[in-house]
Amino acid sequence: MIQISPHAEAAQACKLDDRSLYLRRLVLRAVRSAGRGHVGPALSLIEIVRVLYDDVLRIDPRSPRDPDRDRAILSKGHGCLALYALLADRGFFPVSELDGFCGTDSILGGHPEYGMVPGVEASTGALGHGLSIGVGLALAARMRGRTYRTFVLLGDGEINEGSVWEAAMGAAKHGLDNLTALIDYNKLQSYGPTDYVMPLEPLADKWRSFGFAVEELNGHDVGALRTTLGQVPAVPGKPTAIICHTVKGKGLPAAESNADWHHKNKLTDNELDAIRVAVGDF
Repeated sequence: MIQISPHAEAAQACKLDDRSLYLRRLVLRAVRSAGRGHVGPALSLIEIVRVLYDDVLRIDPRSPRDPDRDRAILSKGHGCLALYALLADRGFFPVSELDGFCGTDSILGGHPEYGMVPGVEASTGALGHGLSIGVGLALAARMRGRTYRTFVLLGDGEINEGSVWEAAMGAAKHGLDNLTALIDYNKLQSYGPTDYVMPLEPLADKWRSFGFAVEELNGHDVGALRTTLGQVPAVPGKPTAIICHTVKGKGLPAAESNADWHHKNKLTDNELDAIRVAVGDF
């Protein structure tokens, strides 16, 4: 029998504050304009990305390539709408760019592209590569005597990829305590529950066995995220893995834990009305 984590139960019950609702409106504004997008994967990520960009990362939108900036890599590239919403809100590019999402001349594609979107640190979407890039960046920081930190956001379905665990071994071997992996553990990938597709439990023990210090929390609890991210590395000399229990589609009742909302090609009038009831007019 599968035991449900208290963090997962808390994620289901967690209420969203005004800022979280506002960021969801930005995400859904882009989806409405484009007529498509990965809705569920973005909505489970928002609080994680929010706390990184609001409270943790040492970055300046006026100097997005500052060599001493912290790096954040969205390895789960299909969740890019959450990242775009935060980057726009923080001034990396105008919020109006969201209205062109996936357009022919837009800088904002269905997966983030390095060199095209200010604030994006890696082109991702081919799953399983972000942690390897993060290991390289963290190792480069040490070799060059720089103090920047690297954060990598991974999807739970994504960590089925063997390349993730090769990177994890390398991070532990080099003692990269300037590297943090955040796992968006919403327990639902594109075509079914993770427990059905490829069971991940015991997930915390897996990361520990690969040499990481591990924390677990409710990934929609802004306070818990601030506290935990404010204390990394959790153990000096070790990379940190933070397992964030989340709800796919969080904040939109029709989409919550619903694989049909992994990607939407068209929003109906009824769906648009339901979104307005859940998050406000957008």
